[in-house]
Amino acid sequence: MTDIKRVVVPVDFSSTMNKVVNYGVSVADKLGAEVLFLHVINDFNGYDMMLVHPSFMSMTKDLEQKSEERMAALVDDYKKREHGARGHVVVGDAADEIINFAKLEKADMIIIGTHGTKGLERFLIGSTADRVVKKAPCPVLVFNPFT
Repeated sequence: MTDIKRVVVPVDFSSTMNKVVNYGVSVADKLGAEVLFLHVINDFNGYDMMLVHPSFMSMTKDLEQKSEERMAALVDDYKKREHGARGHVVVGDAADEIINFAKLEKADMIIIGTHGTKGLERFLIGSTADRVVKKAPCPVLVFNPFT
């Protein structure tokens, strides 16, 4: 079995994030792995024709700033782990950015939470976790924070 030394844990700062973080850190602790938190801000690519208000660009910058602050606080909570924790914030498509980040960091595992979307909603917006599972460069553990 391959040693697992880096675990990517995508976070969305939603109400279920703590469950995903706690589970991801717990698994990483058992494996003796570093935790790499990643938050992806939707770049709204393709919606620019509908969002013509001049404040659109400042909205993305504000989201980046707030996300960086929240990520710094999250990393601070876990930085004293034996194997460490780091955090990153990027702008783009969530699934693509998670996959790219895992490749860049040479991650050995991704632990991702589901949002529990079903039916038409899943069909229309897709499932980030599903796309990550299908294209990830490493094993993916999908965690349901709603159970």
